[in-house]
Amino acid sequence: QVQLVESGGGLVQPGGSLRLSCAASRSIQDFYAMGWYRQAPGKQRELVARIFIGGTTNYADSAKGRFTISRDTAENTVYLQMSSLRPEDTAVYYCDVNWLGKTYWGQGTQVTVSS
Repeated sequence: QVQLVESGGGLVQPGGSLRLSCAASRSIQDFYAMGWYRQAPGKQRELVARIFIGGTTNYADSAKGRFTISRDTAENTVYLQMSSLRPEDTAVYYCDVNWLGKTYWGQGTQVTVSS
């Protein structure tokens, strides 16, 4: 079993920044990869960024150059630093991990970009 707890969401103006956190209940060094997804109202959940066990990262085109995924193995936490936020970034953001063949999700954290 893995529990994931996201935090850091909120209301931010366009152009602003937020840092999301995803705390895991076990060592994240056990995981091949962890990801951040988002789901806007009426839309499918989409991958935003992923970080792999060796530190390699990949990003959705919409996130490239604006978002940075990172991790702190001592804190068992993965972060998503978001900058230059746009109204279209408004969504619930979730982190996920696949562990022993099962995918685990956190409860999500709401990000609203609005003036």
